[in-house]
Amino acid sequence: MNLATYNIRGRSSFGVAVGDGIVDLRPRLAPRLTSVLDVLRAGALDQVRSVVAGVRPDFPLSEVEMLPPIPGCEKILCIGVNYAKRDTELEATSGNADAKYPSMFFKPPNSFVAHNAPILRPPESEQLEYEGEIALVIGKTGRRIPRDQALDWVAGITLCNEGTIRDWIRHGRFNVTQGKAWDSTGSMGPWVATGVDLSKPLHIICKINGEVTQNDTTDSMIFKFADILSYASTFMTLKPGDIICTGTPIKLNQKDGERKWLKAGDVFEMTVPEVGTLRNVVEDEK
Repeated sequence: MNLATYNIRGRSSFGVAVGDGIVDLRPRLAPRLTSVLDVLRAGALDQVRSVVAGVRPDFPLSEVEMLPPIPGCEKILCIGVNYAKRDTELEATSGNADAKYPSMFFKPPNSFVAHNAPILRPPESEQLEYEGEIALVIGKTGRRIPRDQALDWVAGITLCNEGTIRDWIRHGRFNVTQGKAWDSTGSMGPWVATGVDLSKPLHIICKINGEVTQNDTTDSMIFKFADILSYASTFMTLKPGDIICTGTPIKLNQKDGERKWLKAGDVFEMTVPEVGTLRNVVEDEK
């Protein structure tokens, strides 16, 4: 089931993407449930499934303007350097493969745009970089979650381009916030896919202008989904709608020491078969 948030015919709403159409949930579930976040907080995924069962779409996807899948979420946590060989790519001074704990940072919601919305390259830097990642969406409140039960707290997954202004990461000695928080430099969507089997490898393919530039599976992750959830819930309460971006694979087709930055007109596409495709075009910020 693909839970989407969108604008349609002059109003905002949410629903389930079915084939090439959308079953509109807001008129069917209001006033109690008026958003994807409401559904997660109410633990109402089964109710949604029963509502959409056998229902024909209300309108085609082509008429929808997608919004970020979970507006109003409390926190977006990101995991850094979490795929094999990423240390080498980033010219890290010490390996992460043997790290005891994952590297973490937060990103603000306004750093992400929706599927098909433009990603903005700011005038202050040419070093806009993409990072295709699978993002976990939390479905229930949890603290100190046991690792062997951790996947039970995942309501679904979405796709994330965790956009970075690379040279601004080095402005501070002990943090990366300056390079990670720029408005509209990343993207998320197109929706939240529920019912995905997270015990099996998920295949990530990213393309820039049609060229495959990332191609890997979650088997290459250093810290697995359950590791991340269990560890994070040790020091903070995870809540419905919280999003955890789980790291990005290495880039392909880059020479040693060479980095390819996004520029206006570039087309970013990320595909995970169990979810779909996240697509955005880069524009220069005016």
